[in-house]
Formats: sequence, structure tokens, C-alpha cells
Amino acid sequence: MAAPEAWRARSCWFCEVAAATTMEATSREAAPAKSSASGPSAPPALFELCGRAVSAHMGVLESGVWALPGPILQSILPLLNIYYLERIEETALKKGLSTQAIWRRLWDELMKTRPSSLESVTCWRAKFMEAFFSHVLRGTIDVSSDKRLCDQRFSPLLHSSRHVRQLTICNMLQGATELVAEPNRRVLETLASSLHTLKFRHLLFSDVAAQQSLRQLLHQLIHHGAVSQVSLYSWPVPESALFILILTMSAGFWQPGPGSLPCRLCGEASRGRAPSRDEGSLLLGSRRPRRDAAERCAAALMATRRKSEVKQMPRALPTSRVTRRSTQESLTIGGTDSKRELYPPATSYEASGTKQPSSAPTAASSSTSSKRAPASSVSQPKPLKRFKRATGKKGPRTRQGSGAESEDLYDFVFIVAGEKEDGEEMEIGEVACGALDGSDPSCLGLPALEASQRFRSISTLELFTVPLSTEAALTLCHLLSSWVSLESLTLSYNGLGSNIFRLLDSLRVLSGQAGCRLRALHLSDLFSPLPILELTRAIVRALPLLRVLSIRVDHPSQRDNPAVPENAGPPGHIIGDEEIPENCLEQLEMGFPRGAQPAPLLCSVLKASGSLQQLSLDSATFASPQDFGLVLQTLKEYNLSLKRLSFHDMNLADCQSEVLFLLKNLTLQEITFSFCRLFEKRPAQFLPEMVAAMKGNSTLKGLRLPGNRLGNAGLLALADVFSEDSSSSLCQLDISSNCIKPDGLLEFAKRLERWGRGAFGHLRLFQNWLDQDAVTAREAIRRLRATCHVVSDSWDSTQAFADYVSTM
Repeated sequence: MAAPEAWRARSCWFCEVAAATTMEATSREAAPAKSSASGPSAPPALFELCGRAVSAHMGVLESGVWALPGPILQSILPLLNIYYLERIEETALKKGLSTQAIWRRLWDELMKTRPSSLESVTCWRAKFMEAFFSHVLRGTIDVSSDKRLCDQRFSPLLHSSRHVRQLTICNMLQGATELVAEPNRRVLETLASSLHTLKFRHLLFSDVAAQQSLRQLLHQLIHHGAVSQVSLYSWPVPESALFILILTMSAGFWQPGPGSLPCRLCGEASRGRAPSRDEGSLLLGSRRPRRDAAERCAAALMATRRKSEVKQMPRALPTSRVTRRSTQESLTIGGTDSKRELYPPATSYEASGTKQPSSAPTAASSSTSSKRAPASSVSQPKPLKRFKRATGKKGPRTRQGSGAESEDLYDFVFIVAGEKEDGEEMEIGEVACGALDGSDPSCLGLPALEASQRFRSISTLELFTVPLSTEAALTLCHLLSSWVSLESLTLSYNGLGSNIFRLLDSLRVLSGQAGCRLRALHLSDLFSPLPILELTRAIVRALPLLRVLSIRVDHPSQRDNPAVPENAGPPGHIIGDEEIPENCLEQLEMGFPRGAQPAPLLCSVLKASGSLQQLSLDSATFASPQDFGLVLQTLKEYNLSLKRLSFHDMNLADCQSEVLFLLKNLTLQEITFSFCRLFEKRPAQFLPEMVAAMKGNSTLKGLRLPGNRLGNAGLLALADVFSEDSSSSLCQLDISSNCIKPDGLLEFAKRLERWGRGAFGHLRLFQNWLDQDAVTAREAIRRLRATCHVVSDSWDSTQAFADYVSTM
């Protein structure tokens, strides 16, 4: 009897509390009704008035509301604001109540956007609170405009921050300054434990103050937080300083900016217990007493901007600061202007007091003092080369005073000191490649930052449509060569060009590091100096432990166009003619440019990938059907673990015998022929042969045939796969974009009913001609849904007139 008594007591409490405010609420509701010209409206129900009263006084009644019985609590939940609705979630679940419908309605009414059809929302509360946090941070939503969002007892940012798993920073780094402000310290602490993905979209040029705020934000979220993925999207003209800042912080390198307050979480570091030591050794993959070349190059990228002496010939002039802009304007390629030539900064042997060789040019003194060297005591060197940007031009940057300019952490200049033995000047790209190969990186002219701290780094880096200049590519390569915690790397349309060779060098160095975790690489670009198959061979040879490789090149390579480094071989040289060692690839996706591909090169990759489980070839063209057959024969002999095979946008009209070989000899679970013109030739002879091969295949579970002009006749022939004498276990069928009409679909449904195969899984019918007879199409789909799960759409078939003509 205790439970009913408690239930009755809580119900009485609810009525007593509500009665105290019912009269006032009723008067507020009745006042506008009396003055209304249209007459009095229906008064709200007493229970609703009680619920509103309780909701308005949740600050006092919250604990009592939590203890209400489920039926009463269920009626109160829609009346609560988002803060109390979020707080009561756990109690509601214990009482068997769900708030998902309420959060979905709040999303529709307040966010006014429809989630993507590809997105599966598992928790509307988390989705709403995450979007609400972003809108409040950017100032795109007014919390005072709706009583469900406004409550003086709660901070919108703090209350919603624990639900944020993904944060996007846009344009002028909006939100970064607000998050690192002292009033939002608890918000940032909460984000550090909840945030996993940090995205940057459409970034623009930023000032020094915004970059300083971003530096502190990244330090808190990555080095002391749980962020594991950083993604950059659509940055047509990247600002070098900002890009390098994001990269170096993501890789775990940290040095406080000028004038910044010390990080309180780094207090242990000053007492010799820095949390970054173990992670730093793991990041660098090094337990050696002295740092290797790759590590010193990465440390050099974090060096502060040094003051350099500018010695102009033929006379000595006062020292002036060398900035990126001034250097780009002053350094000449051919050395025709002697008044603008520069000397390189001090090299390592000068810093240690070692006598400088006579062949090397005299450099400026250390950063502690600037001394003017007499013109007579200096031999005139050749002018140094300054690398050019790969794409785009950067506009002038706004500086906030000379102090900010002199202390800017990342606005440094790559100046190469030294000359080749043959007297030619050395390019920075060649120095970088040499540094990655193990030579001394001090020739970059950058001081190694001994005091820089190293913390945890991210495991996933994605760069989408971010053009990489030479400077940015070198920075990325230096960091990659020791970034052992990186597990997944995506470089999509970055305009790498000849920098792809430096990337391959850095990945090769990374693969040799102890504890290297890189297992997924996604690479796509418009052009490549290497043919795609040679590039694939080079990647799998450099990263034998790679599990997932996705590579796409849209246009054919032009070997005579890019500047290929010396260690990559001359134009026309195939990198690595030797056999590829066995690798660990499980998933390989390749998107080919125009032109026939050499089948032996692809076969060499497949032969070395004995663990391959999924292969996807997009737009591949072979010189003859025999070459395609050679690829399939290789799959049969060397890739016994292959489960999924996909062909997209390939002309297989002349490869019908090879397709039959595939269906009969490969034990696959899923095959995709997408827009492959499969039934363009001899459909009357080929379809029965294909159906017979599928009826004898007991391992195939999924067949996808979108865009192959199957038509009604082809669909009815395909229905025989599900006949009684078939041993096929096919349970997923995709026949989208196949010129199928309603009458053919209805006959297909009747045949499935007649054979009584039962539910066989999923049937996809997108973009077929079902709108020509809506009644027949609905009847066909109704019958099919008794057999399988049907996914279709409403599509205007008049767009496919060309396909109709081709199948007449």
C-alpha cells in the first residue's frame, strides 16, 4: 500500500502547489479575452493551467516535480523550457517516459531546418543542444525571443556545452575569443571533455588577437582535451600563419603566444611533471638521446620569429626586420638587383661558436644582439631563392603595432643558407626533402625551439579544398614525418602538384617511426605528376601497414609539366620498378582519369594486397577486355578474402564474358555495376547467361545494378534469380535508374509472389519511370512490400528521354 499512498500524496501536492497560482494564471488568461472584439476564447483546461504554473516556478518546485508520478509528469514535460527539460531527462527515463518527440518538435519550431536524409538522428536532445550551442556562440539566435530558450538561472552556453561533440568555427574565427574569455572558463572546461571533432569552414584573414585566442582554444581542446579530429573545409586562399598555427597545434606542439597568460593546466610542467613528456616521445616516435632530423624540422616550425640583419650590397645599411611580405618583394630570382640581396641567418655552427667555413657566406649575429658587419669583411654571395606560392595570392595582413609583428609566432621566413657543390643555389624544397631523409635541418635557418612543450595530438586530420602553398606543404610534411599518433589522413583537392613527392617522403619516414598508427589515407586531386597507378604503388610501398586507401585523380598526369625533385627520378621514370612488398590493405578505392590504364600495374598492387576485402574502381578504362580479364583473374588467385567489388562508370559492354567469369568464380558477398552499360549489347543472350550464373552463386548477397538500362524485359529476366530452382541467397537488389515502368514492376512483384520466396531484404527503385502510371506503381509497390523492404522516390521521368530512346 506504500506505493499507492505515495502516488496519491504526490498528486495532492501537485494540486496544492498549482492551486496557489491558478487564480492568478486564470486572470491573466481571461484579461485579453474580455477586451477581445471577437468574443471570449475557450479558457485553458485546469490541468494545463496547473502545468504552466508549475513550469513557471521550477526553480522552487524542481525536486517535487521530479518525484511526480509518470502520467502527471508526462503532461508537464512539453511545458518546460529546454533547461529543465534537459535536466529532467534521466528522471523521465526511469519512469518510462521519452522526451524525443518534444525535442524533435523544438527542432522543427526553433531551428527550422530539416536534417539530411543521409543522417540518422539517434538522440534529438543532443542534436538540438549541440546546434543551440553553436547558434548562441555565433550570435545567430536570440534566446530572449522565446520563453522556452530564456531562463535567467541558466547560462545557455554552459548548459548546452556538455552535449557538443562537434564544433564548427567559420569566417573570422567567430566564437574563439568568446570561449577563451574568463566568464566562459567553465564552458571551455566542459568542451574539453565533450568535444571530439573541430571543424573550420570558409576561413578568412584574421588579426593577431583572433589568432592568439584560437591558439589558447586549441591548446585547451586538443592538448588538454579530448578533440581527436580536425577538419578544414573550403579555404580558397589560406592564410599561412593561421594554417600553420592550426597544423602545429593539432600535431601537439605548443608555445604560448606573445603576452598570453600562462596556462593553469600546464602548471605541472614548471615543476618537472609535464604531462606532455610521454605523449611527446610517442608523438615523435623517438627514445633517442638526441633528436633526429624530422623532429628538429618540426620543432623549427614552432620557433619564434627572429630578427634578421639585412645586409645590402655594395654598402652596409642599418639592420631591418625581414617579414614574409618584405622578403617576397626583395628577394630576386636571378640576382639582378644587388641592393636587395639578403644574407642568410646564423647557422648552427655559428651559434655554438664554431668557426665558419670560408666557403659559406657570413650570416647575421644571434637574436640577442644585432651587429652591423662591415661591407669589406663580407664576401658577396649569390642571392637566395624565395619559394613562390602554389596557388592564389594573399592580401595584406593587418598588424596591431610593431610589437605584435615582431612577436608573431608563425610569420617566419624560410631562407636557405648554403650552395650546391656545382655552384647552383639550393631550393627550399630540396632542403626539405634532404631534411626528411636525415640531413641537418638547420640549413632552414630556423632556431630549434628547445623550450617548446609537446602534448597529445589529434588522430584524424582532414583538408578539403584547401590549396597548399609550398610553405604549407612543407609544414605539413615536416609534421607528418613524426606524427605517429595520426590514424587517418584526408587530403582532398589541395593542389599538391610536385609536393606529392615530399608527401611520399614524409609518409615513408613516418612509417619507419616506432608506434606509427596511420591506417587510413584518402587522397584526391585534380592533377598528379604521377599516373594514379604509380602513385598507388608508391603509397602502399611507403605505408605497408595501411588498411584503407582511397585515391582519386580527375585528369591525366602531365609528366613534363611539374618540377620533379631529384630523388623522385626524371620525368617518365616509374617510381619503384621493384616488386611491391606484401601490405595490409583491406579496402582500396581508386578513381581514374581519362585514358587506358596499364593492367599489369594494377595487378601488381592487387597481388601484394592479400588481405583485401573491398575493392572499388571508378571510371577505369582498359586497353582491351583481356586486360580487364587479367585483373579479374588476379583477384581470383591472390585476393581470396575479397567480399565487396564495385565498378562505377566503366564501359563493360564488351566485357560480358569477363562479367560471367566474375559471377562464377569469385566468392563475393556484394557486387556493384553502377552505370557500366552492362546490357547495352546482346541483352537477349547475355541476360539469361548472367541469371544462370547468379542462380548458381550461393555466396552473393547483394547486387547493385543502377544505371544499366535494364528495362522491363531485363527486370523480368532478373526475377528468375528468385525462382524455386535457384540456390542464390541474394537479399539486396538495387535497380535504380534502369528505365523500369510500372507495368514491368507489377509483373516482377507477381512473379516473386508466385515463387513464394518470402522477404528477401531490400529493393531500391530510385529514378525509374514509375510516375507514368501512378496507380499501377502503387499497386506494384504494395505487393513488393509484402516480400521485401522497398525504397523509392517520386521522380520526373521526362528527364530521361535520352535513355528512353536508347532502349526503344
